[in-house]
Amino acid sequence: MSGGARLENANPLIFQRTGERLQTANDEDEDVADPIDDREIFDLIRSINDPEHPLSFEELNVVEQVRVRVDDQENTVGVEFTPTIPHCSMATLIGLSIKVKLLRSLPERFKIDVHITPGTHASEDTVNKQLADKERVAAALENSQLLEVVNQCLISNARTG
Repeated sequence: MSGGARLENANPLIFQRTGERLQTANDEDEDVADPIDDREIFDLIRSINDPEHPLSFEELNVVEQVRVRVDDQENTVGVEFTPTIPHCSMATLIGLSIKVKLLRSLPERFKIDVHITPGTHASEDTVNKQLADKERVAAALENSQLLEVVNQCLISNARTG
């Protein structure tokens, strides 16, 4: 959050975090096939920090496990995110943060689609178009100031579920 800037959503609703997924012996066994599933993707993105508030995307209900689609066989991951307000100016940054986290965390074989939950943002078509355009995403990540903001969003915090 930039110092002195007026918050768009000064009093966001805060939601309960879900518990961490318990690890099993099979999760640790390198010889057991372990396809990537929706919970694994949710676990990657749930703790991303909001650019305006000291809260995670999960705590603000920006991301939910039910809005994650994974097809490990087809190598596709889809994430719908919901900005906290319909005119959120941070929507593109939020989507970019999710996309960058997944690009950095998943094998290169995956095609990643990040978009706004339909009907939840005034400029969803424009934001979705930006997030789907590989060249625009690459150009955004070449901007050192924007990359620094994204990296701040991705820094893990000490809060636990």
